[in-house]
Amino acid sequence: MKVLKFGGSSVASPDRIRKVKEIVSKASQGQKVVVVVSAFGGVTDLLVKASLLAAAQDEEYKETLLQIEERHLGAIESLIDISKQSAVISTVKRELNVLEALLEGAYLIGESTPKLLDKIVGYGELLSSYIISEYFINENIDSVHKDSRQLIKTDTCFGKSHVDFKATNTLCENYFGTVSYSVIVTPGFIASSIDGNSTTLGRGGSDYTAAIYAAASGAKKLEIWTDVSGMFTANPKIVKQAFTIPSISYQEAMELSHFGAKVLYPPTIQPALFKKIPIHIKNTFAPQDAGTLISSKTEDKPGAVRGISHIENISLLSLEGSGMVGIPGISKRFFEVLSHAEVSVVFITQASSEHSICIGVSSQDASKAKEALDAAFEYEISLKKINPVIVEDDLAIIALVGDHMKSHQGLSGRMFSSLGKNNVNIRAIAQGASERNISAVINKEDVKKALNTLHEQFFEDHIKQLNLFVMGVGNVGEKFLDQIHTQRKYLKKQLKLNIRVVGISNSKKMVFDHSGLDLTNWKSLLEQGETTGLDSFYQRVKELNLRNSIFVDNTANDKVAQTYDKYLSDSISVVTCNKIAASSPYQKYHQLKDLSRRYNAPFLFETNVGAGLPIIDTLKHLIASGDKITKIQAVLSGSLNFVFNNFNLETPFDQVVRQAQDEGYTEPDPKIDLSGIDVMRKILILARESGNELDIEQIENDAFLPEESLKTTNVEDFYKSLVDHKAHFDKIYSQAAAKNCRLKYVAQFENGKAKVGLQEIPKDHPFYNLEGKDNIVLFFTQRYNEQPLLIKGAGAGAEVTASGIFADIIRIGNF
Repeated sequence: MKVLKFGGSSVASPDRIRKVKEIVSKASQGQKVVVVVSAFGGVTDLLVKASLLAAAQDEEYKETLLQIEERHLGAIESLIDISKQSAVISTVKRELNVLEALLEGAYLIGESTPKLLDKIVGYGELLSSYIISEYFINENIDSVHKDSRQLIKTDTCFGKSHVDFKATNTLCENYFGTVSYSVIVTPGFIASSIDGNSTTLGRGGSDYTAAIYAAASGAKKLEIWTDVSGMFTANPKIVKQAFTIPSISYQEAMELSHFGAKVLYPPTIQPALFKKIPIHIKNTFAPQDAGTLISSKTEDKPGAVRGISHIENISLLSLEGSGMVGIPGISKRFFEVLSHAEVSVVFITQASSEHSICIGVSSQDASKAKEALDAAFEYEISLKKINPVIVEDDLAIIALVGDHMKSHQGLSGRMFSSLGKNNVNIRAIAQGASERNISAVINKEDVKKALNTLHEQFFEDHIKQLNLFVMGVGNVGEKFLDQIHTQRKYLKKQLKLNIRVVGISNSKKMVFDHSGLDLTNWKSLLEQGETTGLDSFYQRVKELNLRNSIFVDNTANDKVAQTYDKYLSDSISVVTCNKIAASSPYQKYHQLKDLSRRYNAPFLFETNVGAGLPIIDTLKHLIASGDKITKIQAVLSGSLNFVFNNFNLETPFDQVVRQAQDEGYTEPDPKIDLSGIDVMRKILILARESGNELDIEQIENDAFLPEESLKTTNVEDFYKSLVDHKAHFDKIYSQAAAKNCRLKYVAQFENGKAKVGLQEIPKDHPFYNLEGKDNIVLFFTQRYNEQPLLIKGAGAGAEVTASGIFADIIRIGNF
């Protein structure tokens, strides 16, 4: 014999019930089948609503009752031949009349007792099972309807009764052993007490009903048919990458179902476990899917963690005080009080010092639990030996589950390390001696991020998802997005990085998509976006609360740079080509570096010096390996190098500068480059990254621009001044040419001092042949003391700068 249970979603509509019929027809070929059904989807909630309205003496309960009637009569009309409908409708209406009388009684007395509520809510299963049985008969299936109240006996703990297995097993054995029908349709959830009163097995109790029948009848298998294809590694509605677990042990399934895996009601497993009956979770709407098999034997898998689950709406209650230390019986009193208050404890942890006990309960029970505990320990609280109970709300429990977790070292470390890197605060931790479950209490708002982080850590073949929030989509930003779009597949396949751009902003608009923006049409999406603002952009990033979030600044904006500390403080990495932050006053620079370390949020700005060249990264490796920088000489401005490589007496200086700006080699305001401030920032950053405390005011700047040019306040006036001082620039060129030298704008750092300025470079110098927009850096160190370490290459341009930002993103992915 086989037992099949169909949940509310499986019988929510006539079309779905037809799918159930196909499954039952196939299963009943050659064997007896017990079919346990829930109420039609949503009907139990309507029954509870009607009961509450009636108890509140609100006549709206009659409208709710009418909805219930229409649902069932509509199903009959759709499923059963018109010639056979009369008898079925008559029976259903008779039952609905009884239901109406019960609700009217609640209305008249102005209350609904647990006993009355059990009678009322059980009608969902009674009506659905009867209609489905009659539909099977209509379809020529050898079927009979059996009321579960005649088979399952309980105590009178109304709302969640306890089964009398001795009486129940006898009744089930006698009935299922003698009934001759191929298909027996029964209602789930409902039972009756020994004295004949209707009782229920708790919400989700239809699973339990099926397990009771399977165990009592010695069924070869219990199939739970629902709307998902088995138990998943995590909730697939929250973790899109979650997948079905093919097989799992009874113990693992109990842990997962306890921690919120809603495909299975937790008490279901116990009767099946006792009789070693396999439980198969299947999908009514995809019966071809393999589903999940729960049994005593599971396939050996290399991974120790089998699933990740969670419970929301948890409150932590903490009892603390010096009066608890070394006092026997405190824990006994604590849990005894909660038991008498009918508060279920779902999480327990106690300090080894005995100074505190911390428990997790459902948030709806928190105030009741606190009131009971404060009353029980009133004497100790009055003597200040114990503090009043502390309640923390808006929490959730996440749990790793797996039979073989105890055989694998470092699981707790991996769990908490990955959560910590994503700014998920752990409020409490519990791990049983069996090591089948590691649980942690976190903020409710962090559940999605935590589950996705852990799933990525333990299940996704080490594929790491990076979520980018991009500010600035000008020349560099546009190239950056193009590179991300082009390389996504390669990165996922070769580097195991799944890079998604979740938010984009320019100076006017911003657009977000938590599942990742389509980079083929990001421009049109941005045009249709909402009005942007630095604070509103940050708030959206924070609200999305995605794991491995990275803020990418492609601007040269001072106000954007001032927001970095907020991102870093929320464990959101920052990647920027904006030099303002790293060259800001040393105290601010040091604060950002400190925030980066404290919150495990990388702060990377490789493109601040040399665009796409690995200058800062190389410098970091030198320092980390124990080397010491003694001197830095560099041509750090691709724009200035371009200008002086193309400037001659035939091509006026102002025209060369315009060409450099048009080709994207200078800042929007070219005076920033030509005044030397840009180079000063770069040598300052290199000096700081070498371990030196330096501010930009301490850098000597030997300016080559006339004073009038330096004092201009807008770009056009600046260009006009360059035209007016043509003779000045021609003289500079002629003096260098007369010595067979080339002009290079050089930065130098040595003995704690830095300076920048235009120099005449002779032919035998490494800088002489530096062409185009290239940069060159010479690192003189204790190891490279005779021949410096040289880095040379393109140091300006949107494409190479974008590639440098891209490289920083990949560095974060590899952390």
